[in-house]
Amino acid sequence: VQLVTSGGGLVQPGGSLILSCEASGFTFSDYSMRWYRQAPGKERELIAAILVPGDNTNYAASVQGRFSISRDNAKNAVNLQIGNLTPEDTGVYSCGSTIRGRQYWGQGTLVTVSS
Repeated sequence: VQLVTSGGGLVQPGGSLILSCEASGFTFSDYSMRWYRQAPGKERELIAAILVPGDNTNYAASVQGRFSISRDNAKNAVNLQIGNLTPEDTGVYSCGSTIRGRQYWGQGTLVTVSS
């Protein structure tokens, strides 16, 4: 199983980014996918999920209405569109999934929100 995240960078408050996670090593369409964020000095938190079957989505209250998770099964990819960013959104963003009973995370991509 491999999860490779990309798309982070420096963005001004109020700005937006699209983060991507490319998956391999498992049947992507069979598994729910999640995005996590670890802010400096804080624990990793679950912020968004897209669930199978049905592709229902869930969000943490802190990102509801500003972030949007989606998946492209043809590309084995899950994306996270993040918007209306504030400095509190700064952190390392990683995707993850539980595959055959084991939790996997990507390496993460850093998002820094600063003017």
